Amino acid sequence: MVSGSARGAGQRAGQRRVTATIGDVATAAGVSRATVSRVMNGRSTVDATIAERVRVAAAGLSYRPSNAARSLALGRTQTVALVVPDLGNPVFQQILRGVMDGAAEDGYRVLVADTVEDDQQEGAIALEARMRCDALVLVSPRIGDAELSALIADVEPVVLVNRETGGAAPSLVVDYEDAALQVVEHLVALGHRRIVYLGGPVRSASDELRRAGLARARQQHADLEILDLPAGPDIQAGHAAAPAVLATRATAAVAFNDLVAFGLLAGLNEAGVAVPADISVAGFDDIELSRYATPALTTVAVPQAELGRHAWRSCTP
Repeated sequence: MVSGSARGAGQRAGQRRVTATIGDVATAAGVSRATVSRVMNGRSTVDATIAERVRVAAAGLSYRPSNAARSLALGRTQTVALVVPDLGNPVFQQILRGVMDGAAEDGYRVLVADTVEDDQQEGAIALEARMRCDALVLVSPRIGDAELSALIADVEPVVLVNRETGGAAPSLVVDYEDAALQVVEHLVALGHRRIVYLGGPVRSASDELRRAGLARARQQHADLEILDLPAGPDIQAGHAAAPAVLATRATAAVAFNDLVAFGLLAGLNEAGVAVPADISVAGFDDIELSRYATPALTTVAVPQAELGRHAWRSCTP
């Protein structure tokens, strides 16, 4: 009598369990490997009786189809790639959430890549990601127009978020131009006439849209002065810009986004400057953390997760 745990027939102690292959299922069901493949991939061209025999054989052998083999057979991976400039930004996280929710409803998964460590290779990273997936969602790309046009031709189907393409591919763009105009109009209504703008990344298309809105505001208010300070896209950029903001003697500051605004608020607090008594601060995007800012942050709301869902619907393979 042998004691110990039971093992499958022919399996000795210390041996790994042998994984059933498609050939094993074909032999057990008395059909060809091609028939097993068609059944496992959900094809309707196999007789119902034979298909059931294959499924029973597969279940009896605990057979699990290889995802790689299935992708090869179907000509698709059931995966979509999403490339963003910086996954640490809450806006891009919410866009990702929207894409993931939409993709999951259609049986797809999302492969994510960001270019924060090497934005000079943005096009190459996007192309590599697309080669592994069935479609691409490219969020806020910063490459030049010529490079973007060439990339689009290589990675279709693709949808762009926050970047115009001239019709070369579907695109979803937040109207940051009008948003910037609204922010300035709000500040003007409060009596501000000297405003400083903390600019975003140099190659950011959405930063250009914000600047267009600021230019419209200047045209509409002859007594309005809008100063420009280089900053960046994150909290550190806003914090570092605080001394320069104070040096302008502006009564209001508009930050590229809420993260920059948070950094500026911290820098102003450290300098003993009261907000909004001494200077008003506004941002863009209405990220979740903005509701917990002290004092409350004036910001422009953007439906980020919905943007991701719309992006998915626009690029569904």
